[in-house]
This record gives sequence, C-alpha cells and structure tokens, in this order.
Amino acid sequence: MRSVCISLFVFRCACVCALLHRAISQPPTESDTYTECTDGYHWDPQTQHCKDINECETITEACKGEMKCFNHYGGYLCLPRSASVIPAPEPPNQIRPGLDDTAREPYNPCPSGYEPQGDSCMDVDECARDEHDCQPSQECFNTEGSFTCQCPGGYRKVGTECIDVDECDMGAPCSQRCYNTYGTFLCRCEQGYELGSDGFTSCFVILLPSCHFLAPLSLSIDIDECSYSSYLCQYQCVNEPGKFSCICPEGYQLLGTRLCQDINECETGTHKCADGQTCVNIHGGHQCVDANRCQEPYVQVSDNRCVCPVAKAGCQDLPFSIVHRYMSITSERSVPSDIFQIQATSVYPGAYNTFRIRSGDDNGDFYIRQINNISAMLVLARAVNGPKEYVLDLEMVSVNPLMSYQTSSALRLTVNVGPYAF
Repeated sequence: MRSVCISLFVFRCACVCALLHRAISQPPTESDTYTECTDGYHWDPQTQHCKDINECETITEACKGEMKCFNHYGGYLCLPRSASVIPAPEPPNQIRPGLDDTAREPYNPCPSGYEPQGDSCMDVDECARDEHDCQPSQECFNTEGSFTCQCPGGYRKVGTECIDVDECDMGAPCSQRCYNTYGTFLCRCEQGYELGSDGFTSCFVILLPSCHFLAPLSLSIDIDECSYSSYLCQYQCVNEPGKFSCICPEGYQLLGTRLCQDINECETGTHKCADGQTCVNIHGGHQCVDANRCQEPYVQVSDNRCVCPVAKAGCQDLPFSIVHRYMSITSERSVPSDIFQIQATSVYPGAYNTFRIRSGDDNGDFYIRQINNISAMLVLARAVNGPKEYVLDLEMVSVNPLMSYQTSSALRLTVNVGPYAF
C-alpha cells in the first residue's frame, strides 16, 4: 500500500444551506448589498458573486512534507505529490439570492491557451504559471496554445510517472564495465586499465616504465561493485562474479533492477485470512481483521460502521457512530506531513464543528489542522520508525447553540508504519 489513503466521514446529518436572514425574509432592493460568503469563498465585486479562494496560492506552505496542495471548492486538499486529480464538471460560483445569475467570468475572445493583450492574443505559459497537470517527476514544456509533459533525460514514462532508464541493460557504450545511476550511467575499467581521454567509454592498458620487472597482470579479479556506492540498491546489494544484484526484504519485490515495492498480498491472494475476515495490506505484509469490529455498546449497521443506540445508557458520553479505516505509511517520513484528509459530507444548519484526536496519540506524534467547518487534516508531527501501529480515534463534535444540541462521530483510523523508508 504505497499511496496515502483518503477517506471521508459520513455523518447522520442534513444538508447545509447558509443564507442571510434578510435574503430569506424579503426580496432585495437596489440599496441591499450582500457581500458575505460561506467559508472558503470571497466576494468578487466585479462579477457580484462569491468566488472560491485558492488556498494553495494564499496560504504559505499549505501542505508540508511530501504532500502537494490541490485547490478544492471551499477548501483545499493535501495529497501525495504523485497523485493526480480528475476534475469534475465545474460547479457555478455562489450567487447572491434574488440577483440575476447571468454574470460570468470576463469574456475571453481568444482561443483556448491564449489570452488577450491589447488587440492581439498572446500564448499563455502554463508552465510558468503552474497551471499544468504534469507530475512532479515530469518536466513541463510550453507550446503555442498548450503545453506538454516530458520525462527528463535518462528517464522513460511508465503510466503517469517517469522511471529511470537502465542504460546498462540497453547496451550503453562502455567497453568493459557499466554502472547505472539515476538519469545516466558510468563506465569503469578492469584492473590494469584506465579510461581514455573522453573519460567515458574507452579503456586502455596502463603502460609502466620498461626498466621495472612486472609480474603477469591477472584480469580475473572480481570487482565488488557493492563497495563502490551504497546507492546501487534501495535495500541490499549482493556482489556476484562479474556483476551485482539487488534484493528486497520479505514482503517486498524488485521493481526494475534496484528498487523495492510492497507486495499486496490482499490482491495476489497469498494471504491466509479466514471467512468472516477482511484482508488489509500494509507495508511488508498484511493483516486479517474481523468483518464486524463493533464493540459494546456499539452495534454494526454496515461494513466498517458501528452505531451506539441512543436508547442505551452507556452511549450518552460516546460518539454516535464509529467508522473504521486503515492506512499504511513508510518509516522516516519527512515531517510535518499531511497524511489523512477528514471531511464531513453534510452538517446540520447552524452547527459549528470541531475536530480532535480523541484517543490513540499518547506521545503526541500527530495533530489535527482544521481547514474549515467541515474538513480537517491529520498531520504527522514527528518522524516515526516502524514496524509500529497506531489506532487513532478522530472525532468531529457538532454543536448547535440555537437548538442546544451536541453530537459527535468518530473515525477509527489504524495507521501502520512500515519497517523501511520505501
């Protein structure tokens, strides 16, 4: 499980519709001005609409560590840098009630990828404006009216990512020994030889003065490539006669010739989970969890969801519902690092929501950063090494002061820390 899991709270709530009281009680007149917007939007006097705030531009370092900021309607998401977002159809901006909804963005008479400048249309440099969708491992190249995403030299595109090309396996022009490195390769010579003037491909015999007696030079001595560099293999380098190979720890498999990736036993069917259990993949292994994880006084109402009936006396001080989720992260992760997005899909009108870690974080390795009234981010605050497991209860408390009503729901997140940094 190499990608960060992102799950959403589903709460027992109604949809929110926040309108100003004056807009509901009477129609607007010319003197009426409504310039208040809901969280995540700001008033645009030009279009007379509420427009989404791009927190990725307005908040300095909105996402930390290995996470990349993606703007979202009314908020933003912190996702892995290798993630890509498939945009949904663009919803309309928030429009003031009672006003004509025909106002739109300023008219652009130019074709897509261009913008007006004086009486002509100029190409938009999407790369310079960071308005492209190239992956972090790719390079953006501006073109007339558009852009292209290309891999840097020494890499090739596999899916949406750029993977290092092993030039040595593809016949690199080394006369004796070849060593692949990130984005390129190195040529080396056998004992008794040295690289030519190009310092790259040709090997020549080292000539010594003839007045010295030299024993016959043996060229059959194996070179231990693993001793040259600790970066030849991601996990462990094994020297072999005339070459080397890379191996991975148990629960991992080679990706290419040097990298290691987790084996998903849940997908390959190599797990040993019994009937009534669910297989959960983690870095370097897997877990078998019971399909029903509800504990008294909770009862199961659907997969992964437990409810505490209000009729039970023991439920009064407990979250109304608990949703079970699982994720796995690597060791030695850079911190602070956004690792899990929490979001309520609907809330009570007039309710104020707060998020907190209810239990499971005794050492303060995590903290909650609330984004807005309906979403928050779980942040890894300290570097952790595995194998290790956390069971965190992430709680959203909803308070309605007008109705003197309070309720809460929790997400029980099991975080497994893998034994390695991959």
